[in-house]
Amino acid sequence: MSFSTAHQVTPAEARVDLAAIRHNVGLLAANAPGAAMMAAVKADAYGHGLVPVARACLEAGASRLGTAFVREALALREAGVEAPILSWIITPGEPLDEALLQDVELSASGSWVIDEIAAAAGRTGRTARVHLKVDTGISRGGAPMAEWPALVEKALAVQAGGGIEITGIWSHFACADIPRHPSIDSQISTFDEALAVADKAGVSSTVIRHISNSAATLTVPRARYDMVRTGIALYGLSPVPELGDFGLRPAMTLTARLAQAKRVPAGSGVSYGHLYVTERETTLGLVPLGYADGIMRDATNRAEVLAAGKRRTIAGRVCMDQFMLDLGDDPAAEGDEVIIFGPGDHGEPTCQEWADSLGTITHEIVTRIGSRVPRVHVDGR
Repeated sequence: MSFSTAHQVTPAEARVDLAAIRHNVGLLAANAPGAAMMAAVKADAYGHGLVPVARACLEAGASRLGTAFVREALALREAGVEAPILSWIITPGEPLDEALLQDVELSASGSWVIDEIAAAAGRTGRTARVHLKVDTGISRGGAPMAEWPALVEKALAVQAGGGIEITGIWSHFACADIPRHPSIDSQISTFDEALAVADKAGVSSTVIRHISNSAATLTVPRARYDMVRTGIALYGLSPVPELGDFGLRPAMTLTARLAQAKRVPAGSGVSYGHLYVTERETTLGLVPLGYADGIMRDATNRAEVLAAGKRRTIAGRVCMDQFMLDLGDDPAAEGDEVIIFGPGDHGEPTCQEWADSLGTITHEIVTRIGSRVPRVHVDGR
């Protein structure tokens, strides 16, 4: 393996295998023949590192990038990434002038957004490329169907004046990760209706139509349209865990180094509240990660890690900067590596296991890892 930057010893690190990212992009592309791919790299590429992951996705065949916020797209441009980028959450006062000057495509869910984008286009002299978003049943972002014809007409009117170019129409699934959920068919039907409204109003037939997330990309062929937007699956984490891993490779391995290993007697209360008490004389290991780093407090006495050759359940309360392990009589010393989660190649828990044990989803596990934990990008090739 080669490191993307000089590798320094740190108390903890999240190692991200860019070869796994590229493998996942290829696998997803193979599952959506004929459709372009937008790689969702919002939230620091789901905690994996925005710029290195974006570049790996583009190298592997993704043609576009997606971010939630304009500032994320601008960070990519500052790093020299030139591929098309769509940013989709716009609030009043966003730096739209800079977005247009940096060729960032924008999403619009309401007339006021069209007005703000048009004003920015007038100030900069740039024609804004806009994707119109329709709410097909998630009741989140997007124009409700009752307001959709008006949004389309507004966008077409501004387009006629040269301020914007409608380049996409899109929506988002609510339950694609729940196989055979009835809302999937309902949302596809509503999306088709929205496309028909736009077509009748005069929107170009060359606009990019997209609704599929990772789950739909892998399980709903009829929803792929012109492009798929892949997120969690890029990182090797299954969007539909009940159906398996689809051949995806988890990219992140979260590790730490023991900061202390000490013998304590039987009956020793461990960490705040003494929620764990040793049953016999044992070795306790201090792991320098805590809830400030994304190790959820709910992992107390529940989540497992790999340490001293075995899986261990976190012993006692997870603290802000640290948690403890009961290592028994197994050899352990300061500096020994602890694997919090990874692909499972060495017997360590996977991110999916962490999510299952904490009653959440893998998205939350990886995106919560804090900035104190350096991302070390390696290349499995």
